Amino acid sequence: MDESEDLTGQWRFAQCFGDKGDAEDITEADIISAVEFDHSGDYLATGDKGGRVVLFERNHSKKGCEYKFFTEFQSHEPEFDYLKSLEIEEKINKIRWCRRTNRAHFLLSTNDKTIKLWKLYEKNLKVVAENNLSDEFRHPRPLLKPFTLPMQLKLPRLSHHDTIVAAYPRRVYSNAHAYHINSISVNSDAETYISADDLRINLWNLGISDHSFNIVDIKPDNMEELTEVITSADFHPVNCNHLMYSSSKGNIKLLDLRQSALCDNHTKLFEDQGDQDSKSFFSEIISSISDIKFSQNGRYILSRDYLSLKIWDINMEKMPVKTIPLHDVLRSKLCDLYENDCIFDKFECTFSGDGKHALSGSYSNNFGIYPTDSSKLGDEGQVVLQADKAAFRARKSAASSTVKLNSMKNNDWDPRSPAPMGSGSIGLDPDQLDYNKKIMHASWHPFEDSVAIAATNNLFVFSKL
Repeated sequence: MDESEDLTGQWRFAQCFGDKGDAEDITEADIISAVEFDHSGDYLATGDKGGRVVLFERNHSKKGCEYKFFTEFQSHEPEFDYLKSLEIEEKINKIRWCRRTNRAHFLLSTNDKTIKLWKLYEKNLKVVAENNLSDEFRHPRPLLKPFTLPMQLKLPRLSHHDTIVAAYPRRVYSNAHAYHINSISVNSDAETYISADDLRINLWNLGISDHSFNIVDIKPDNMEELTEVITSADFHPVNCNHLMYSSSKGNIKLLDLRQSALCDNHTKLFEDQGDQDSKSFFSEIISSISDIKFSQNGRYILSRDYLSLKIWDINMEKMPVKTIPLHDVLRSKLCDLYENDCIFDKFECTFSGDGKHALSGSYSNNFGIYPTDSSKLGDEGQVVLQADKAAFRARKSAASSTVKLNSMKNNDWDPRSPAPMGSGSIGLDPDQLDYNKKIMHASWHPFEDSVAIAATNNLFVFSKL
């Protein structure tokens, strides 16, 4: 097999947006905290800890899946709750696109307390092209000399000067959560969405910002009796009356809004009992689900806990159809990870558009792509990639090739150049992993094999060619 055939179908690095500075120069506000493709895949949004939202637009002049800078705006500002003496960070927790119905774009962004619906549209700036006043009128002569008005008055004319992308908050949904918001999800009816915090889930109408409906409340009368918290929530992509949420106990509950106004009783409970004999002090922590996603057709559920990915069939509650171990090699390091708080890291997960693959991240800026087919066992079909500029610099030196990592608005990387890749589970050597570099946020293109990966303050795009 020649080299060209060997590279066919492999995942390759396509783009990198971000600062070229060293890790020591990175400020906390520049760290990316949310990534999301829109429903068409032509736009990509990122949010950071500084409260900014940056949008990228598909560059259709390029052959591959490449993006260019579209616009940037400040979504949230730091606030202070004087009643509770609590600082509210500007960090963007989640971004969700609304389906496009006209030329404008709408997206939801949220920090710990406040959700905003942003409208983005192209605005034409115009200037006066013709002045109604003659030079004699604009610069009058001395009063001793007679002065006359122009014989002909002309109406001012406007001409196109520039086109900008304007962003303004169409709605602000606030004062509805006592605890930190961890999830938002837009319903398939395009009229409502949910927001979830540690103990409650609220249902909103996109057009009404002054009140919402509480549909889930797991807060006990006595907080000392609290045994679990809500970690993530997601609407069903097809059935507007179905939604699910995960908990720190490692279970997923499917709800039906038609049953009652307050969904105290779940319709289905997905829970993996696991090996009851191997329980330890860390069992409850590592079994907590950090993220859940429906597949595009709504048939399957993807869940991520600290050590594994699990794929559930919505019609089979008893056990997952497939469990993908990610961090089995870290079991011997759980005590150290508990001391440095890494064991509490909230890794996200996502399905591919066709539901045949799943993606999730790990340490040392590694992330893995895994087949969801239950017939494929072990490392078969798995791919591990690294979203790290240091790796590409090392490859550049070895190959003596010219590679330029782009700035925030430009990109000159050759997409035909293959990315560092391998197969198998992530993190083969726990002693060699960099626990300060972690891939926690990612999004998969809805129709193509392209993924956007947030690595600290950089946004990487990988594509399968």
